[in-house]
Amino acid sequence: MKVGCIGLGDIAQKAYLPVLGVQPGIELHLQTRTPATLDRVADSLRVPGPQRHRDLESLLAQGLDAAFVHAPTTAHPEIVTRLLEAGVPTYVDKPLAYELADSERLVALAEQHGVSLAVGFNRRHAPGYTQCAEHPRELILMQKNRIGLPEKPRTMILDDFIHVVDTLRFLVPGTVDDVSVRARVRDGLLHHVVLQLAGDGFTALGVMNRLSGSAEEILEVSGQDSKRQVINLAETVDHRGQPTLRRRGDWVPVARQRGIEQAVLAFLDAVRAGKVLSARDALATHELCERVVRAVQESPGAV
Repeated sequence: MKVGCIGLGDIAQKAYLPVLGVQPGIELHLQTRTPATLDRVADSLRVPGPQRHRDLESLLAQGLDAAFVHAPTTAHPEIVTRLLEAGVPTYVDKPLAYELADSERLVALAEQHGVSLAVGFNRRHAPGYTQCAEHPRELILMQKNRIGLPEKPRTMILDDFIHVVDTLRFLVPGTVDDVSVRARVRDGLLHHVVLQLAGDGFTALGVMNRLSGSAEEILEVSGQDSKRQVINLAETVDHRGQPTLRRRGDWVPVARQRGIEQAVLAFLDAVRAGKVLSARDALATHELCERVVRAVQESPGAV
């Protein structure tokens, strides 16, 4: 099975290549326009010279069975278009694109060609979060905070807050019939944003503060007089009277803890089985993010 990896930056090296590089039956092909990075990463994985590529044309000429796209978001539309038109099942980092129109076009193109398109929402596969889907969820609260990182609204929401948006969509126990957004924007930079989704019997809150003084990610789901809390995807605390703490095992890889390994294997299994994966649900997350972007852009201080 020939699998291409396009873009060899931080996320590819830390999260995806450690998983792809050890899968049996895979002939891994790497592509980046930076020769030094290509050779350094390929050497570390013992990828031979013929499987190292400096341009997309060379990579596509190998007759790929699947591809993983970890290039900068601005390059996604062009790269993903070429892969889909070549009939290559494609897994791409979130977001599909910064502009909703580009994301819509890519999803439609995948459907037109009958080719799998998957978006890397790894938290849907993270063990702590999948266990929350089994818990009563009358109230959902997710916080993903950073230190000293106010940013342009569209970039921050599509690059980072999108994880919060998608996780809330994954966990809500029913149809959302009310959406509200609050934000603080100063001098065109987004300091914090709060998204509320509500439906019959549930409320979900997503919070991101880029001036919080702490880098943290905390998910809480509660209902029926019990609560489950997941801290930084590594520790789970169940509250039903006396709290019970479960920590990530000492030898559990970070990629498995964060759901990346599971997402990669699910995608590869689908490719092997000839199952076409749809990105329609991922597009719904992008549509909600666009709604958040527009609400933030209307906030005082956005211009």
